[in-house]
Amino acid sequence: MNRVYLKTYGCQMNIRDSEAVAAMLRERGYSVVESEHEADVVLLNTCAVRDQSEQKAIGKTGYLAKRKHRDPEFVIGILGCMAQNRGTALLERLPDLDLLVGTQKFHRVPDHLDNLKAALQGQGPKPDSIIDLDEEAGSQNTIRAHEIGKRKVSAFVSIMQGCNMKCSFCIVPKTRGSERSRSIDDIVKEIEELAASGTREVTLLGQIVTSYGRGEIPKRDGKGPFVQLLEAVSRIIGIERIRFTSPHPLGFKRDLVEAYGQLPKLCEYVHLPLQSGSNKILRSMKRPYSRERYRQIVNALRTVVPDIYLSTDVIVGFPGETNRDFEETQQFFEEIGFDMAYIFKYSKRSGTPSAAMENQVPKELKEARNQILLRILEKGSQDRNQSLVGTTQEVLVEGPARRGENTFTGRTRGNRKVVFSGQEHLVGELVPLRIEGATVSTLQGALL
Repeated sequence: MNRVYLKTYGCQMNIRDSEAVAAMLRERGYSVVESEHEADVVLLNTCAVRDQSEQKAIGKTGYLAKRKHRDPEFVIGILGCMAQNRGTALLERLPDLDLLVGTQKFHRVPDHLDNLKAALQGQGPKPDSIIDLDEEAGSQNTIRAHEIGKRKVSAFVSIMQGCNMKCSFCIVPKTRGSERSRSIDDIVKEIEELAASGTREVTLLGQIVTSYGRGEIPKRDGKGPFVQLLEAVSRIIGIERIRFTSPHPLGFKRDLVEAYGQLPKLCEYVHLPLQSGSNKILRSMKRPYSRERYRQIVNALRTVVPDIYLSTDVIVGFPGETNRDFEETQQFFEEIGFDMAYIFKYSKRSGTPSAAMENQVPKELKEARNQILLRILEKGSQDRNQSLVGTTQEVLVEGPARRGENTFTGRTRGNRKVVFSGQEHLVGELVPLRIEGATVSTLQGALL
């Protein structure tokens, strides 16, 4: 029972959690394999933000259960947000589960697999299922392991866990708990280790990353904890680029806006969740800002960095969203001119205030509104990419492209993907590329 396959659903936080679990398993002597067909153990790290994500994981578990009926020693585990959200009720629907681990217990996975392994080898009693869903103090400090000896040009770093916001549509406070932050010193040490192994770019992660250290770390020289962290990371030798996600508009105070003009390593790219362009819907969502305040933040950022790249999240079809509300969102979406957006059709999540709201929007109308914004986004992204043709862009080379011999990919500071012909020795380097072509999602470049 030494071969483990990890499948991840959902956001960058989940990807980072899975990376840490994989690293901890390798340290314990397990082999993390690339295919479920090679594995003795399959662990699904799950998402609960949308029903579709949960249904995919449930369907996958049902499929894996057929194998377990043929091979009783095959182990199935569900980790993360769906485990935390649904709890032991999952066992009623998925009775073949061996392991159910919540979001504050990822670091316990190797111990649980050791216990299951011992039981299967006759060295201890075999539990029906191992369930570990409780809160654990200090769990935010346990997601720091990275695979030893494997270079990551760009790496995710978890700086905090949990969320104290009360958005009416969101299940995250239930699945991730309240805000808990790591210390600046501990984060810096992790990133220094990454830099020593060849990492050149880090993305700082948190459910509300701009809430980092709130109530735990005092302001210094007028700067909040998150900006203090950005300054500390920017001093690390070897790290050339810094990104972060996912923030909240409330976090964009003067100190953070000014940081874009003061910290050269902070990339000119901001993910700024909007959710709706209608003030009425924003109030119903319990989002504590208006479209006017959002516009002020964007204008302030563009004053400091005129060519900054903006991405966002938008939910269409929120309960009570009228045609007029959506038209306000559409107009505002066009006005801001986002370079990238994650556009979601509202998904009712049991236990959230919005699930009980009246005037739920029909599925067909959600889809129509989704397509309208996608078309606007596609045109805007194409135009922005086309404007780069003929310019020279600094690109961090990430690795070989999926197709084409001697073809490599990298990203601009504005987070635009670039494909170009190159050589292996360029991986991890910052190189100037002349942009020669553009599609909606990709730039074609040439080495100078």
